[in-house]
Parts: sequence; structure tokens; C-alpha cells
Amino acid sequence: MQIQNAVLDKIEKYIIQYFEEKMPQKYVYHDLQHTLNVVEGVKELATPYKINEKELELLLIAAWFHDTGYVEGPEDHEQRSCLVATAFLKESSYDAQDIKIVCECIMATKLPQDPDNLLEKIICDADLSHLGKSNYWDRCGRVRQEISFLKNEMMSEQDWVNFELNFIENHEYHTAVAKELYEKRKQKHIRLLLKQKIRLAPTDGQPIDAADIFGEKSKKLKKHSTEVATKLMNDEEVEIKDVRLGRGVETMYRTTYRTHVNLSSIADNKANIMLSINAIIISITISTLVPSFDTNPKLIIPTIVLLVVCLIAIIFATLSTRPKITEGKFTREDIEQKKSNLLFFGNFYNMKLEDFNWGMNEMIMDEDFLYSTMTRDLYFLGKVLAKKYRYLSVCYNIFMYGLILAVIAFGVTFAL
Repeated sequence: MQIQNAVLDKIEKYIIQYFEEKMPQKYVYHDLQHTLNVVEGVKELATPYKINEKELELLLIAAWFHDTGYVEGPEDHEQRSCLVATAFLKESSYDAQDIKIVCECIMATKLPQDPDNLLEKIICDADLSHLGKSNYWDRCGRVRQEISFLKNEMMSEQDWVNFELNFIENHEYHTAVAKELYEKRKQKHIRLLLKQKIRLAPTDGQPIDAADIFGEKSKKLKKHSTEVATKLMNDEEVEIKDVRLGRGVETMYRTTYRTHVNLSSIADNKANIMLSINAIIISITISTLVPSFDTNPKLIIPTIVLLVVCLIAIIFATLSTRPKITEGKFTREDIEQKKSNLLFFGNFYNMKLEDFNWGMNEMIMDEDFLYSTMTRDLYFLGKVLAKKYRYLSVCYNIFMYGLILAVIAFGVTFAL
């Protein structure tokens, strides 16, 4: 949803400058990027509801200002965010009733969230939309880092998984649109966290018990997640199949990559052979036969045939080894939409290091994305190999039949 508004443009510039100049660097999650994500989330969630332009404007204003109070710390930051928004909007001669609605939307984001109307539900869902998006692992990693900065101590992996799992399990989206857009991926993140929690749980050689893993809060877990956890812990047959599948998939990819590399090396060697042989033939022909054209003109035609054959063979051998230059850059949007292949250097050599690092982390944390990227990489490696061998096939055919034709031409010439 696009909205052109002078006030919103002014607010955007103000907030960007506000974060750059005032927000402490220790807030690595509640940063400008989070605010931008919430603004985009509001637009995404508001579109299906077809709310009017004024309501959308108020929502976007609340989204821009909702974390400005973090400048003075996380405690009661919503109230301070309202004060910042109010001061700015009053200077812009904004209506008092509209300012009140903006502040109500900001206050609705306070945890635990309890929105009263559609506008408040939309901004609440936008504020935590990352729980069901592909950037979840990056954002939750920033939450962990921010908490560590604030407490001056690093949370252990087990404590972090417990904290994050407790938060995401007790969270619910308020709008039907958010549930449709984010819930499926959110449940996938829950399953991954559950697996991680089970892996980290100390067993001391004893069978894993659900109550031991989840503690007193296990009763509060949602029904579907409890079933997932129970299945992961007790269904040994499924677990063994998963392990075997993982090893089989890894072996398959490893073997296929090795085969592709070997075939590419063979193709390059074959091309090198053809280049060398034809270059030698051309040099010998030019140095020995061409100078004798004046005294023996009957050699002109077969010599030309031989040179043309060798030249065409060299052209196709060169085409089979000629590298293709790519743009070497993918955007974050391409990575979020899983359109990128960061496993091939030609796709990322023009990217910034931080963007490439972020993209690799996104791919590593998303198993589906990782395997689809590897599959895509194998596919295009196969396309390149097919092109190499097609050119080589033409090259060898031309050399073989052309050399026969040239020999026949020399034979006929000498016979006549």
C-alpha cells in the first residue's frame, strides 16, 4: 500500500535523524531497521482491511514513533514515545483527537499486548511480525545481543532458547491477516526451537522427560507444540528416519557437487587439448605449406580447407571455456524472497560484506532455503556443463570430419 503524505515524509526524515543522533548503539534490536520493518508491516497488514487513508496515516505515525522512547531505556518507553510523538505532532498543528489515537496505538504495543480495536491490533501484529518472517533468526539474535548488553552478561544458549521459546509460544497474532501471513512460518520457528531445546537438555544418560525439559511452564504450552515436542522426544522411528534422511541428503549433494566439478575439469581438459592440437596444426601449415603456393598452387584449396577446419574447432573450444560475467549482486529483498544463490561467487562478488553475511545467516538458519539454494546451484552448474559439452561435441565433430575432408582434399590434389 502506497501513501503520499507530506506529514509522513517529514516524520520519516525526522525519525531517521532521531535514531542516528540519539539512539544508543547497544539497542541493536530496537534500532531504525526494526522501526522500518514495523512501518512496512503496518502497510502489509492494513491493505486487506481497506482502512481509510486517515486511519492508515495515524497507524504509520504510531509505527514511526513507537520505539523512540528507547533513547532513555526500555522501561516505560511507550509513554516516552507518546511524549515524543505528541511534541512533534503539536508542532505540525495536528488534531488533538488524532494525537490521542496515535498514542493509544503506541501504548497498545506494550507487552503483554492487549489491543482494543483494529488499528491497535494491526500495529501490535506489525511490531512482532518478525516472529513469522524469514528474518526471524536475525532479529531474535539481535534481541539476545541487546539483552546481553543491558545485563552486561551473555545468556547461555540453553537460557536463550528457553527465553525465546517461552516468548514465542505465549504470543498470538490478533488479526486474521497476520495469522494468514505469518502463523505458518512462526510454527516452523517454534519447532526448530523445540528441537534446539531438546538437543541442549541435560540427560545424564537418562531418558528425556517432557516435564524435565519444559518445567512448570510445560502445562502452558500450546497443544500442537506439546504434540510436536512429544513426537520429537519419543518417536524413535521418526527420529532415526530424519537422521538417515539428513545424512542421505548431505551425501547426495556432496557427491553431485563432486561429479559436477570433475565433469567441468574434464571438459576444460578436452577443450585445452583441442586448442593445443589445432594451434600446432595451424602454425605448421602456415609455416610449411603457405610459402609453397607460388610453386605448387594446387595445394591452396586443401590448405585453406585444413586451416578453416582448425580455426572453427578453436572457436568452439574457446566458447566451451569462455567465462560468463554476471552482475554479482543480490538485494536483501531477493534473499528474503529466496530468489538468490549465494553459493556461487559470481552472484555475490559485488555485494557488501554485511549484506552477504546477513544473507548467508538467513540461508543457514532456514533449512528449506539452504536446500533450495543448493538445488538451484546444482541446476545452473548442470546448465553450464551442458553448454560446455555441447560446444565440445561440435568442436570434436568439426575437427574429426573436417580433418577427414582435408586429407581427402590433399589426396585428390596429389592424385590429379
